[in-house]
Amino acid sequence: MNKLVATADEAVSDIPSGSTVMLGGFGLCGIPENLIDALVRRGIGGLHTISNNMGVDGFGMGRMLEAGMIASHIGSYVGENKLLEEKVIRGELNLTLVPQGTLAERIRAGGAGIPGFYSPAGVGTLVAEGKETHEFDGRLYLLERGLTADFALIKAWRGDTAGNLVYRKTARNFNPMMATAARVTIAEVEELVEPGVIDPDHVITPGIYVQRILQGARYEKRIERRMVRSA
Repeated sequence: MNKLVATADEAVSDIPSGSTVMLGGFGLCGIPENLIDALVRRGIGGLHTISNNMGVDGFGMGRMLEAGMIASHIGSYVGENKLLEEKVIRGELNLTLVPQGTLAERIRAGGAGIPGFYSPAGVGTLVAEGKETHEFDGRLYLLERGLTADFALIKAWRGDTAGNLVYRKTARNFNPMMATAARVTIAEVEELVEPGVIDPDHVITPGIYVQRILQGARYEKRIERRMVRSA
């Protein structure tokens, strides 16, 4: 199976409006910059996105938000994006906030074929509204459902043309679990090599989970805020 695609535009060319799309990254670390830009160029809409963050104004998923592409979002932290707040208040976007650990486990469970699990996070808060509860050993837990998607857009440091992926440091974040939880996983990498170059012991995402792979054209690798302590 030939998984290699030449450009990000080709990689996302068949993602239709209304799709559920997972996007890897933590803040702006390890996000699929090239695939996001290509998706914006496509101009599709009504997307249901799943990602820990929503980018920032003018960059990352923030660009998708500004283009009016997102109908609903499931994530953990959205405090860096003013436009998202405005859209939610106006009722233009359906936002579901999930505790970060629960979000990670929901995606992992979806990729493992586990339909649901119990978690104590969120008991007694708005997170618990409408969810089944069960008591274990005197403690109350919420039933959380596994998450899956039509497409996962992820980013790795190095990959081979068979789709085996290696991540670097914090950029590993949500990418590996999302790779397992989508019908079609599209990976962009900084370094693309031939099969056999990557030590099998170093592979984090096996190629069986990846349907398309490309070498990213460029990476800005921004951070949300640069803080320094005054002398």
